[in-house]
Amino acid sequence: MESGFPELEGLKDLAIEQLGTPCYESPFKGKDFRFVSDDSGVLVYSNTKDIERCKAGCIQPPAFQEAGPRKKIYFNSKDVVAGMLTAGGLCPGLNDVIRTIVMQLTYEYGVKKIYGFRYGYEGISSKRHDDPMILNPQVVGDIQHQGGTILGTSRGDQDLDDMLETLQKFEVNVLFVIGGDGTFRGAHKLANLARERNLDIAFIGVPKTIDNDIFCSEKTFGFSTAVEEARSAIYGAHEEAEAAWNGIGLVKLMGRDSGFIAMHATLANSDVNFCLIPEVQFTLEGENGLLARLEKRLERRRHAVVVAAEGAGQNLIKDGEETMQDSSGNILHKDIGLYLKHQILRHFKEKGIPVTLKYIDPSYMIRSCEANAEDSSFCLLLGQNAVHAAMAGKTNMFVAYWNNHFTHVPLKTAVGRRKTVNPLGDYWQSVIAMTD
Repeated sequence: MESGFPELEGLKDLAIEQLGTPCYESPFKGKDFRFVSDDSGVLVYSNTKDIERCKAGCIQPPAFQEAGPRKKIYFNSKDVVAGMLTAGGLCPGLNDVIRTIVMQLTYEYGVKKIYGFRYGYEGISSKRHDDPMILNPQVVGDIQHQGGTILGTSRGDQDLDDMLETLQKFEVNVLFVIGGDGTFRGAHKLANLARERNLDIAFIGVPKTIDNDIFCSEKTFGFSTAVEEARSAIYGAHEEAEAAWNGIGLVKLMGRDSGFIAMHATLANSDVNFCLIPEVQFTLEGENGLLARLEKRLERRRHAVVVAAEGAGQNLIKDGEETMQDSSGNILHKDIGLYLKHQILRHFKEKGIPVTLKYIDPSYMIRSCEANAEDSSFCLLLGQNAVHAAMAGKTNMFVAYWNNHFTHVPLKTAVGRRKTVNPLGDYWQSVIAMTD
């Protein structure tokens, strides 16, 4: 994340909850292995001006606890019963993370019993459709080559008492939750209730969202694959547009509240002329509106490509419908892609200017595809560090990536907040420079 982001202000209490004092020797003892201590931190700010500002205010520059294997672990491996679930929308890399966690628990820590709870938080409630899967290296051996998730997924809240009762029934003392903001919100509530009841259960999150909008993590798995696949969609839109007189290629990409996919896909494909994201408002009408600028672009070059994140331009859509939410509490945005398609066609019809418009929405194809090489390797490192944290007795936290290090971040710090594109940052300024 670029320095100077206002959302970073106020990051103070970054301490990681610990179930108890680790007293067991790490299984890595004696190996040529780099252990990490709890007092090893990764600075939140990388810019010297931000650090000097902290010092001027007589406060210690905030730092995240560094992730990695500890010399002493909290759980005795033979007593561990691990569980995991995937929740929210599909994302490339889910199976990679599942596989890594199973392999790491089994081969590196010697854990014998691992449950895969089906269909998100429903799987640890009395509403569950199936008994949990028994996960082992044989079951997950080649799942990294599949899109989606072998555990299934769902959205929505479940009763906390009911879920804790299920975890106790299966004697789970380590639960890995793989998901985004809504999933982490549920894990945070579960961890808090477990602590109140003195239940020795570690809750560890692995951040999943192709939108790359998890707060306090520079990167989330699935994002790299999403940008790569989006680039292919943009390439197709450009070819369609260039093949027609006054051809327009319109591509809607995912990005409910953050425009990272649209921005990076635009930077990766220099054929985009207009990039629309939620963080930057735009107008349709008027001399500097999108429609007038699109018209001028066609006069110059006779073709154009427009990329819109799904959350862009919501202030323009006034159809009288009440604001609705999905089962995870996310606001359901109106379809900016279809809205722009209709407005563009209306504008040029009223002007008497013939255009050919091709509309492409690859969203669900992107979400369900296999992870690319970069995401696969990133998933492996996330999964390994999640297991290290759990076995060390960390809880109520997730594994993140910051300043080229894997870190531990308290769930309370991230839930309900999103990382967004900085309109004054280098990336967006580059988009401005290369478009239109």
